[in-house]
Amino acid sequence: MRSMTGYGQASWSGGGRRLTVEVRSVNQRFLDVKMNLPREYSKWEEELRQLVQAAAERGRVDVVVGRSGVAAGDFEVEINEALARAAVEGWRKLQKRLGLGGEVDVSMVTRSEFVRIVERRGDGSDEIPRVRKLLQQALAEFNRAREREGKALAADMKLRCAKLLEIHRGLKARTTVLVPELQRRLSERLAQLLGDSNLSEERLAQEAALLADRCDVTEELVRLAAYLERLGELIRQKGPAGKAVDFLVQEIHREINTIGSKSSDLEVTNLTLAAKAELEKLREQVQNIE
Repeated sequence: MRSMTGYGQASWSGGGRRLTVEVRSVNQRFLDVKMNLPREYSKWEEELRQLVQAAAERGRVDVVVGRSGVAAGDFEVEINEALARAAVEGWRKLQKRLGLGGEVDVSMVTRSEFVRIVERRGDGSDEIPRVRKLLQQALAEFNRAREREGKALAADMKLRCAKLLEIHRGLKARTTVLVPELQRRLSERLAQLLGDSNLSEERLAQEAALLADRCDVTEELVRLAAYLERLGELIRQKGPAGKAVDFLVQEIHREINTIGSKSSDLEVTNLTLAAKAELEKLREQVQNIE
């Protein structure tokens, strides 16, 4: 079991360049990957996105790739050789005509008219293998963080599941004790109905069946036991389980509601209220599970 929230980071420095990759996520029902890349890597966005999609199944995942520093290949010196050659030849002619001594100084041809430094925009192809590797490292750290939090979530959910099983046993025991009480109430109801001389035996049977059906929670308890057993299996299993757990919590809540509505017994009411409190905590936890 893994949490939907996590963080991972990886970086590299060399040759004047620094690359960083950060991966973070928050809760979200479905997977939503947001990529924030330098312009040089935009053509590889889909490939990098697929690496993220292979590592996560739910949540909003934000990936930020940083590129900073100055590498030797980022700049290029452009020389206007024709202009520089013409300037040197012109200076030598002037020396000859005026009888000037000395040599042509190199500073003459390093002025901005002759030499220009320009930034070279690379396509990022030489860096993308390293970016890919950094993303994989960041995703590995990201998943380790999610697994650590997932273990804590699973431990808490196991406690909730154990309490729900205990409540189920209490409900089962209490409803068994209530059978004689149901029989007494049924007898009283029949006695009231028999006071009406015009009441048919068929009507009596219908009333008895309705009252018994309204109070019988045997089917609900059987389904509740099955749901709780499956919930325990999902909490223990490896891999994504959030959607399945969320569905089970809804089904368990439905059975608890039905049991509570069918019984007017105070102890049963208290047990169903305790079960709802545990379910609410489970519902909060499942929002964090992948």
